[in-house]
Amino acid sequence: MIDHHLFSLHGRTAVVTGASSGLGARFATALAASGATVFAAARRADRLAELAAGDPRIHPVACDVSCEEDRDRLVETAMAATGRFDVLINNAGVAGELRAEDESSQDFADVLAVNLVAPFHLARLMAEAGEPGTGRSIVNVASILALVSAAPLGGASYAASKAGLVGLTRELAGQWGHAGVRVNALAPGWFRSEMTEELFSDARSSRWVEKNTMLRRGGDPGELDGALLFLASDASSYCTGQVLVVDGGWTAR
Repeated sequence: MIDHHLFSLHGRTAVVTGASSGLGARFATALAASGATVFAAARRADRLAELAAGDPRIHPVACDVSCEEDRDRLVETAMAATGRFDVLINNAGVAGELRAEDESSQDFADVLAVNLVAPFHLARLMAEAGEPGTGRSIVNVASILALVSAAPLGGASYAASKAGLVGLTRELAGQWGHAGVRVNALAPGWFRSEMTEELFSDARSSRWVEKNTMLRRGGDPGELDGALLFLASDASSYCTGQVLVVDGGWTAR
């Protein structure tokens, strides 16, 4: 018999970074709709307040994930309020420069600090916070740029950070599987968000996306809901160390 509660997150605590807009805000809303108590983290407190005003299960936490103290405080806030930490969505990210020759080594390091170092630290904090065998799930939001080049779009630091996130996903899955911590990555293709606003507002770039995507269009944020909830919930209880690509067929060309 099929368990119709596989995707339920009732009674669980989730943390979503980069939740003030775009995909992160959508992720926080989707998790809350499935019953989770969600701690939505980002730098823009006003945006978080607007998000939380629409759902009492969403709790805003002003947080700069590039700051170690802020990351510590985020996890402490969730644990103090609920006594548990079940789901981590490492979504916060920055794009960096498109052209490698325009990017300094410090710029490159700054992108990795947000896109790769912060997810590692938050994942480690989660692993340390819970009891072994409690079915915790980490979802690292990577990108198709971790898998293929999208030159002239993409950027060296961004692609490197997302490829690193995929490698980190596999390694942490291997190290923490015995403790019941599942670690998977979600790799979106071209989705409409704040980060891709210029891409979709430019007719030439938009046509480029449509031409090279098998479904001939960019993705809508809601089309990631199912994949996110699958990885976050017991529906994927025997899935770890994997990369779930949702890209309209871009990488299958």
